[in-house]
Amino acid sequence: MGMVYYANYLVWFEVGRAEFCRQRGFAYRDFERENDAYLAVAEAQCRYHAPARYDDLLLIRTRVEEFRKRTVRFGYEIVRKDPQTVVATGSTLHVVLDSRGRPKSFPTAYRGYFQ
Repeated sequence: MGMVYYANYLVWFEVGRAEFCRQRGFAYRDFERENDAYLAVAEAQCRYHAPARYDDLLLIRTRVEEFRKRTVRFGYEIVRKDPQTVVATGSTLHVVLDSRGRPKSFPTAYRGYFQ
């Protein structure tokens, strides 16, 4: 059909989160390794506004919508660069877990990156 498969948008949300962290000065893998902390996806939502097609140049805008002691919600906007069109919006809610899968609070040293 020439359109991007719908589940790819969730992958692009993940790419947006990783770049969000990198632009704020830390790598997500270091967050995990140094703190025994993992951001598990508890909820994902995506609203499709227009189709993305193969070879479209897309921009992923990522922001923190909500930050709490043990959770963070990211918001996303995926935009086709030419012509400038919003193709999808969405959000993901993440819970901080330790390596045993138990909820824990955000490490103090990282809270400022998300607030």
